[in-house]
Amino acid sequence: MNPAVTPVLAYVGIGANLGDATATVQRALRQLAQLPGSQLRARSSLYRSAPVDAQGADFVNAVAELQTQLPALELLHQLQAIEQSQGRQRPYRNAPRTLDLDLLLLGDLVMHTTELELPHPRAHLRAFVLLPLAELHPDLQWPGRGSIGPMLHAVAGQRIERVGPA
Repeated sequence: MNPAVTPVLAYVGIGANLGDATATVQRALRQLAQLPGSQLRARSSLYRSAPVDAQGADFVNAVAELQTQLPALELLHQLQAIEQSQGRQRPYRNAPRTLDLDLLLLGDLVMHTTELELPHPRAHLRAFVLLPLAELHPDLQWPGRGSIGPMLHAVAGQRIERVGPA
């Protein structure tokens, strides 16, 4: 890491529902640990969840906590490169995925561009993001939304189950 750049915490949502989804998520976690200027600090358990606004098999999900010096768009491009390395295709919106990496939070950065929105614009509505995120950081304060606790309560009806360690 570059001592001239102050690292921040980033949270990355990981999901897969094609092929061996568990192996894919575990491989993605290993790849996240190799990102330049970054350190994988924590990983949630693995969770199984139903697709949201999509068809297909259940997803295997996790959340990773990174300490990173990468700027937001560079981190996004690194995540997209990992997706591509695992065969990610985007034939249509919400298509089944070999791997999906979503940059959920990058410190307290709020950003709205055509390429990236931070915090992630729909993550607060999804149990498959909030439950693993709360496992890592139960007192998390979501920029512009407050504590994660009420958000978890709001998604309590979504089907999700912990399936094991990452």
